[in-house]
Amino acid sequence: MWFDEAFFYQIYPLGFCGAERENDFGEVRSRFSKIAAEIPRLKELGVSAVLFNPLFESERHGYDTADFFHVDRRLGTNAEFKALVKRFHEAGIRVVLDGVFNHTGRAFPPFREVLEKRENTDYRFWFNLDFGGDSPYRDGFWYEDWEGHAELVKLRLENADLQNYLMNAVRFWIDEFGIDGLRLDVCYLLPPWFMELLRRTAREKRGDFFLVGEVIHCGNFMQNLCPERLDSITGYECYKGMISAFNSNNLFEIEHSLTRLYSSLPWALYRGKRMLNFVDNHDVVRSFTALAEKRNLLNLYTLLFTMPGIPCVYYGSEFGAEGDKSDFDYKLRPCIDAIDKTAHPELVAHIQKLAGIRRNGRALCYGSYAKATLANTSFSFVRELDGEKYVVAINIGGGDCTVRVEEAEGTDLLTGQIRNLNDIYLPPYSSAVYRKNG
Repeated sequence: MWFDEAFFYQIYPLGFCGAERENDFGEVRSRFSKIAAEIPRLKELGVSAVLFNPLFESERHGYDTADFFHVDRRLGTNAEFKALVKRFHEAGIRVVLDGVFNHTGRAFPPFREVLEKRENTDYRFWFNLDFGGDSPYRDGFWYEDWEGHAELVKLRLENADLQNYLMNAVRFWIDEFGIDGLRLDVCYLLPPWFMELLRRTAREKRGDFFLVGEVIHCGNFMQNLCPERLDSITGYECYKGMISAFNSNNLFEIEHSLTRLYSSLPWALYRGKRMLNFVDNHDVVRSFTALAEKRNLLNLYTLLFTMPGIPCVYYGSEFGAEGDKSDFDYKLRPCIDAIDKTAHPELVAHIQKLAGIRRNGRALCYGSYAKATLANTSFSFVRELDGEKYVVAINIGGGDCTVRVEEAEGTDLLTGQIRNLNDIYLPPYSSAVYRKNG
């Protein structure tokens, strides 16, 4: 499918466009042009799909939805977003939205009606309520929220009317905007039957509709990666493994995860499946900030684009943007205009080159994974499919090293250098992506 070969670019639209932190539900502020202006640059970078975090009407950050049928007025109108999607499609870039189905904000009209009418509205069945209790907002009734965040009201997905409402919203997004897929927020809390309902609904419209679930734990989610449910999940185990391994000079950590998840060993958890991989996103510290040795940033992206799975780059990180989780995570999602786009031209060029390598190498999209060599600060692995073979070698240490894989000739697609794959020389803080010749 198209998504198996994609290079995703993640945009948090409210942050990217510099929207106000609080929605006053007043006049529309048209800001989608700020995203549209970046399309030529993204095309040049090699991006083939964009993943938008929430952009529907909300109270604050987007995950507190107030209206599933209108984009946030701090960004623009439905017509303006439809035009934006059209521009992405004209550039050959797919569009995936964030589907927030586990909870809403308190401004969601059905919940507002419960606040007003209590037991005298059928909307009370859309939520898990106890009219004998109370909430932190002193509503005069208790309601289940999302993981202790009282501003996020848990939806009772078992309710048939609510299911119809949400599926009609999905049909509307596909018909009105022409979107190509959905990321399912907190997918680990969604029941399997709901994923199946969503899949059937999307399949009514599009057979190649992409469904990726946000899964933040390292447990077994394999049962949900099937044609009836999901195409992919977020690769949090390898994200954590990469950052930790690079910072502790212990590449055994990330290699263990890669073998555990993707190798040909019979117990490999996700062999043949493709996670949505990343080195940072809207919920975690920016990679440039997180890395103790900044000279390893290019190595980190080499691994991201060559390991099994689908690479996703968070907006601004291609420029080496920094950001931590202070100030309620707002430092993780600055306006694109506030990011210095000239600070790290070598990183932009490196990502662009990696995108081209992956685009032209089916083995990097669909091939097997096998460890070749492994030490604390260097390792190499092989990706292979139908006789096409790639050898990826990484040195995160401050000294030179030589990696020995096999007696064969290969071309380093990063430098154009040709050498024997049993004599791969790596300077400090460097990586190579060899395609076997012949």
